[in-house]
Amino acid sequence: MELGKKIKQFRFKAGLTQEQLAEKMGVAPQSVSKWENAVAMPDISLLPMLAEVFGVSIDDLFDLTAEQRFNRIENRMDAEEELPQDIFWEYEEFLKSQLSNEEHKKRATDLIAYLYWHRMNTYASKAARYAKEAITRSPEEKGCQWILDTAERNAVWDWNMSNHSKAIEFYRGVVEANPDVALPYMFLLDNLIADHRADEAERWLDRYCTLDKAHPVMKRVYRAYIALARFDEPTADQIMEELLSEQPGNDAVLFETAQYYAAKCNYEKAIDCYERAFAADPKRPRFQDALMGIADIYEIRGDYRKAAETYDRIIDLLENEWGLTEETDSSVTVAKTKKARMLAKAEAARG
Repeated sequence: MELGKKIKQFRFKAGLTQEQLAEKMGVAPQSVSKWENAVAMPDISLLPMLAEVFGVSIDDLFDLTAEQRFNRIENRMDAEEELPQDIFWEYEEFLKSQLSNEEHKKRATDLIAYLYWHRMNTYASKAARYAKEAITRSPEEKGCQWILDTAERNAVWDWNMSNHSKAIEFYRGVVEANPDVALPYMFLLDNLIADHRADEAERWLDRYCTLDKAHPVMKRVYRAYIALARFDEPTADQIMEELLSEQPGNDAVLFETAQYYAAKCNYEKAIDCYERAFAADPKRPRFQDALMGIADIYEIRGDYRKAAETYDRIIDLLENEWGLTEETDSSVTVAKTKKARMLAKAEAARG
């Protein structure tokens, strides 16, 4: 249905004359007549007010398919770090309405999880900011420490708070229900290894390795991490070095080796492998993970200018390989903000 017909339909439903709608909108009655007869279109700046007058969303003014609305929701969350409250409610209501539709249930479920995660991150960032201020003002008090730890996923001393048993139980159930699907095994292994449950991890890895879609590199990488979980560092190093010597040009091997040595604080080797992994990646556009690892290492080492230079490379990657801008994706804004923070820290360190 055309926009003009939609406006007429909603006007009738609201019990408004053209003159009454025009008065609410601050336009001449002839303008409303022109809209409804498709002689002219309302200015885009008037659409939010039209939607408000009719008590509908802007999307309701147009005949968008469910898939188009899904795409708009996803794209807006990608582009903005925080959604206005009314937009959040609108998206939540629409996505919930699609959960009973078998055709759209999978996409709606994915997006409503993304919507809540997006909101959670927004508030977690705010919680962390104010918790840090409270801790800075009263460092002798413990009140906001747990808020900061939870908001930023910081390390927690108490084992009963830091273990991953709930995640292990969940992913074990997913694996048992889907024994031929490879990906849930990896999430299960990640959590078992994090908790040093090496014997269990080895049993699940053996099952993972029998799958057709098991990642050939990760089969061996997980062996190294299981060795580390047993505190057998020499065996872990040997596995990773053998893998690297056998496939020195494999970008996946180089990236996982970089991850391994970064986790061990061998930063020089990690940076070298990250750089080689980024250069060896044949795909275009490339992901920014390797460059992010390099930037993090430079920040950890206090080399803030090198970190800022690496964020320049990330921004270039996002803009020129991915074609993103600050208007279309928040990751560009995030990278520029982090670069500015590194430059500020570099100036502070110099002064």
